[in-house]
Amino acid sequence: MVIAVKVSNDIVTARQAGRELAAKLGFSLTDITMISTAISEVARNITSYAGTGEIRIVVADRDGRRALVIQAQDSGPGIPDITRALEDGYSTGRGLGLGLPGAKRLMDRLDIDSAPGQGTLVEMWKWVPSGA
Repeated sequence: MVIAVKVSNDIVTARQAGRELAAKLGFSLTDITMISTAISEVARNITSYAGTGEIRIVVADRDGRRALVIQAQDSGPGIPDITRALEDGYSTGRGLGLGLPGAKRLMDRLDIDSAPGQGTLVEMWKWVPSGA
């Protein structure tokens, strides 16, 4: 599923879509909360830094296992220093610098593809519980 992210209400929509799919996949309430919080963080980055973008939520194979995959993509200014962007407290905006590092801690994996002027793609995932 794809959720366009243009305004703050779209963050709520993306979060809810992630919660619903995670629940259907058999994630625990704790994992569902972590997934929806991580979605909020990356969606908020879209509205704060890029203006518009989209969140894709799918089940896909990653490293030979099923995973709930969230992709946050925008055509914004890009991230000049991805390593620094993943450090707690680093922010180029008004935030506390906890968005990307926080999302990384909440999920099983987080990758960023970005460069100045090229937009950003954040892909993060959580392994689907076995038996689901």
